[in-house]
Amino acid sequence: MKWCNLADRMSRLGTESAFEVMAKAQKLEAQGKNIVHLEIGQPDFTTPENIIEAAYKAMKDGFTGYTPSQGLLQTREAIAAYCEKQKNIKTDASEIVVVPGGKPIMFYLMLALVNPGDEVIYPNPGFPIYESCINFVGGKPVPMPMLQENEFRVDIEGLKKLVSDKTKLIIINSPGNPTGGLLREDDIRKIAEVVRTTNAYVMSDEIYDRIIFSGEKPFSIASIPDMKDRTIILDGFSKTYAMTGWRLGYGVMNPDLAQQITRLVTNSASCAAAFSQVAAIEALTGPQDASERMCEAFHERCQYMADALNDIDGIDCLMPKGAFYMFPSIKGTGLDCREFANRLMEEGGVASLAGTDFGIYGEGHIRLSAANSLENIKIACERIKNFVAAVRK
Repeated sequence: MKWCNLADRMSRLGTESAFEVMAKAQKLEAQGKNIVHLEIGQPDFTTPENIIEAAYKAMKDGFTGYTPSQGLLQTREAIAAYCEKQKNIKTDASEIVVVPGGKPIMFYLMLALVNPGDEVIYPNPGFPIYESCINFVGGKPVPMPMLQENEFRVDIEGLKKLVSDKTKLIIINSPGNPTGGLLREDDIRKIAEVVRTTNAYVMSDEIYDRIIFSGEKPFSIASIPDMKDRTIILDGFSKTYAMTGWRLGYGVMNPDLAQQITRLVTNSASCAAAFSQVAAIEALTGPQDASERMCEAFHERCQYMADALNDIDGIDCLMPKGAFYMFPSIKGTGLDCREFANRLMEEGGVASLAGTDFGIYGEGHIRLSAANSLENIKIACERIKNFVAAVRK
């Protein structure tokens, strides 16, 4: 065995199973099996041309070196203007930290706020890195059930029972990954009422708030005046602008906390790439047509999938309100979610994720991503139908 004397904390660090499933699917493809990939949460669109051109020009103009750890001033100013217009939040550059991707905000936030033994309430099923980061810093994960019978929204009375004098942070995510559930304005106002009874911060993950199908405008908890200073918004460019590989995200928070998060950036990544930050200004201020078309395409695909899945005996699927994920119940098939997902790929030729990859309350579900062509989604739905029919014989 090779020498690898790891720190104990490494045993508490989780992962994203989507990448593991993708690797397994690619192995099957190398053996000649045809797989439809519905496991990865990455837009299948290219970055809009105007953003690419802005990055190219930035590189030619010399934006290839270090930037301030907090981010370029002009980028933070553009984000502040965007937040005021899109999220109804009055902010400025001092309250914004630009980082390489969205995940660093949650990771740095846990490092800055959560002491060993502090409790963090987080959506479950939810993005798996929430729980991973909580465990890594020694916090106590407190799962907040997001259930289909409640349209994958927060059960306010249940939340009240989860808070304690040890609650340090409450995480909300709307629209949600993996469920596609959307928190309504009245939900968020009620969450704020609960938060006011605690000394906790809120991390509001708003990475999908431009991908909403219900016609509702996103409502940020930070737009409630007395909640702004105790809220940290996590957002970025990966989903809205198909910029996953550009590694660019940002946090909006009170300026004192922003300085502490900036110290963590300095001590780790140094800064986000300069040319990506210049391209981000174009993304926020330039034409939004490509993003709007992308959202329309996700809506069409999700609607097709919801209708097709609900026609399959043993599957019950809510139409998501946003993001680009389906989280159907497969309880009627008699299989647990892990066996269902494994066999669906090996026998049915469709790569998906088990609901428990997103937490214990994901049992009985699988996650399917609409980040594939409608043509491939139609093939996948037919394969799922045939697979379930064979299982239920």
